[in-house]
Amino acid sequence: MPQNIQDRLIGQREVIKCRLKKLKGKQKQVKTKSTAMRESIMKKYEEIRRVLEEDCRITLSLLEMEETATIQALENLIEKNCVLLKDIEIQLNEGLMESGMQSGDRVTLYEDRVLELLTATEPGLIKLDEAKADQLLGLTNNLLLFIRSQTPIAKRLLKSYYTEVSLDPTTAHPKLIISSAGDCATFTDVWQDVPEQEGRFDTTLNVLSLQCWNSGHHYWEVDVSGKIYWELGLTYPSIPRKGQKEDCWLGRHAESWCLEYFDGDYNAWHGGTAHPLPISSCFHKIGILCSFPGGLVTFLGVDSMMPLFSFCAGTFTDSLHLALCPGHDLQGTNSKPIKICQS
Repeated sequence: MPQNIQDRLIGQREVIKCRLKKLKGKQKQVKTKSTAMRESIMKKYEEIRRVLEEDCRITLSLLEMEETATIQALENLIEKNCVLLKDIEIQLNEGLMESGMQSGDRVTLYEDRVLELLTATEPGLIKLDEAKADQLLGLTNNLLLFIRSQTPIAKRLLKSYYTEVSLDPTTAHPKLIISSAGDCATFTDVWQDVPEQEGRFDTTLNVLSLQCWNSGHHYWEVDVSGKIYWELGLTYPSIPRKGQKEDCWLGRHAESWCLEYFDGDYNAWHGGTAHPLPISSCFHKIGILCSFPGGLVTFLGVDSMMPLFSFCAGTFTDSLHLALCPGHDLQGTNSKPIKICQS
């Protein structure tokens, strides 16, 4: 090999080695930052747990202390009744209740003592402070409602990213009916009389959003209830739209990211590679998060806010459209529409 060519190859080898070193350094940096973020969040949740446990301890201690005092007061009243009862039984057992004025006076004395005792030990005199207890229960319930209103935290965050979107009927396959509001796509076996458009899909049952985005965070939820097949995701405008090529399908090339569901099985698609998901749940709503700062496309099962799969593109090279495919009706088993949920 000529020396100059060998030198050039060595130079290229060093360039690649340098890039590998930087990539591995970046990988380590990402892991370090992610670990630190997880630990910080876990510490906050631990602090929340400790605060709630301490507040619960204080509240229960107050109630237990008042319960102890009330029980003790009742014990004292019970003791007074037992003492007088025992005294009367002694009188009966020892036969001291003889006839005559003396015994009558003694009976009168006991009757007075019993009457006094019954008045002093009326159970209704001992009460729990139920009004305060009800207030504590009410405050506890308010705290629960507030916590529920703030959780799941991830859902609150995603909702803050919600972006208005509508479907573009000029991109829809002729066998798709797009609602007038642009939020719903329904398959029909009748070929629609629609204008021929350069951007219209003519084989795959896709439709794109009218809007596209190239920065920020965006989140949508799609209702897929009652369906056994669908595809949804994000795509660059350059996705092929004509012909039988698989490139027109979502996720079958490097220009789109897709989550597919068919008869109980979920697959995440990108670059023609399927990622089977070990999920047994059938979600009624699917969330799609697009993060331009992170170059991320994330899918979630909205029903339980379960993260399903994330793609990391690093940096998006073009703007992105939301893309939906409701699929064929499959002999009536998949006739339900696919619908974008409102915020």
